[in-house]
Amino acid sequence: MTISRRDLFKGAVAGAAIGGLSKLGLGNKISSSGTAEAAMFGDPTLFDVYKQFGKFIHLVPGKYGGGVGAYDMSTGHCLAWMNMSIWAGNKTPIVHHLAAFASPDPYKEFEWVVNSQGGKNLFIYGVTTPVKDPSDGFNIWRCNYDGTKMNILEDVAESTGIGLGVHVTIAPDNERFAVADGQKDIIGVFKKGHGTQPSTVEAAIMFDWEPNNMTDLARAWVDGGTLTIKKLKPPYDLKGTKGIKIDWELVPGGELFAEQGKVPGPRLKNLCALDSLCWDPFNKKYAVAALRVIGCGVVFDTTTFEPKAVCVGSVKHKDQGYQVPLTKVGDGEWTAKFKNVPTPAHQAGFNPTGDRFVLMNNARENEMAVFDSSNQKDPTQWRRIAGVGDPSWRGVYPNPFHMAFTPDGKKLYVTLWWPSPSMNSIAVVDTKTWKITKVIDIGPDTHTIAVTGDGKWLFGVYSGYQKTKSGTYVVRVKDDKFYGYLPSPYGHHDNVIVPRSIKELATSRCPTT
Repeated sequence: MTISRRDLFKGAVAGAAIGGLSKLGLGNKISSSGTAEAAMFGDPTLFDVYKQFGKFIHLVPGKYGGGVGAYDMSTGHCLAWMNMSIWAGNKTPIVHHLAAFASPDPYKEFEWVVNSQGGKNLFIYGVTTPVKDPSDGFNIWRCNYDGTKMNILEDVAESTGIGLGVHVTIAPDNERFAVADGQKDIIGVFKKGHGTQPSTVEAAIMFDWEPNNMTDLARAWVDGGTLTIKKLKPPYDLKGTKGIKIDWELVPGGELFAEQGKVPGPRLKNLCALDSLCWDPFNKKYAVAALRVIGCGVVFDTTTFEPKAVCVGSVKHKDQGYQVPLTKVGDGEWTAKFKNVPTPAHQAGFNPTGDRFVLMNNARENEMAVFDSSNQKDPTQWRRIAGVGDPSWRGVYPNPFHMAFTPDGKKLYVTLWWPSPSMNSIAVVDTKTWKITKVIDIGPDTHTIAVTGDGKWLFGVYSGYQKTKSGTYVVRVKDDKFYGYLPSPYGHHDNVIVPRSIKELATSRCPTT
């Protein structure tokens, strides 16, 4: 038998094609004809790509897009979506952060909580708009997917009188949830209502700052001051923009904007810039509130919601054991006196076993402080044991931002944020050595990240500062391979993989943001 040069060339191309598909895990996906031409022109399909990801629902809000979508990552279908202009009647919905409750079969039903910002937050990103009077916002919508469509079950702000617009987290019991706000410096902890029954307030806590230096705004935080932590009592009158200290939230990387006078507001010097409440998902006894411009994490007992410790991550606080003492000064009121605030902070979170706690030191030190949080009797004994960073990190940027652990706790993924129009990245951290092993370039304005319950994939979002490139992306966890982008025009500022169990909740929007 003779083989022509043309046949030989076709065979070589076919072999290369099959080899390439095998590397993608798709070598067995060739069509029934078994020919290389079929592999090249008939396979692989998008179905084959999605099948790799498994049966997970990716829940994503669009910040200026004004809605929420639920994507079946095994098929690429958008299972359902909603837009809050129509569903909730919000004139200018800035759909901000969300968290999903664990459900044994999310394809049949699951619930989540998503909030909104309002007021002058519409003008943060310099987007051209004729709107002069945006809606107040600060809604807290509790919603569900019923197997067919999405439904709003309640606006928790209307039910309780407390409107908050930043991070949402689910408690490890899967029955409570917390919502924070960095303009009001208030956390609300809520007991989830059943069905359309209203949720109730378990605790409402306010943080306030009194600077040592009242005359020089640039020194209002670095020179120290007194942090007051106070439990609020009903009735609550905190809907919409009521209670705000500043006119808009400090943007990512904007921890120094307060001292620079770039953010107007009625109580700027009293700002703490609360970010979130993150729960220990394993021991379940403590949760930590991260305060951005105060550079600390306040540890709360989750049975009483009394503060038990104040952790500070700067190396300049080593001599005081990385703690600031708390003093009870009244019924439901405590203070902590800071000699100085060497660096702001931002995000915080626990690993899946709760024995390590991470606090982002941003803007001045740009390092992630790692605490040993294994002492469950006394969190005042939590100590910094490592700092994660890179010698190239200088000045304000890159800003260590959002984080997610793998289910086995062996890796920590952290988004690295730069201002527009810069490329943003993800850092991969080995939690045995607390060293960065890889940095992956993603796109402009990276935000939260989510690891699938089986620990195989990481999903993330980048929003393009609400006006340029945006989408979602995928990283394979076993080798940190960047798998590419999935298109989306909605400027996602958050995302979660809907957990299918309490165990999966431990790496969802419960311990980290």
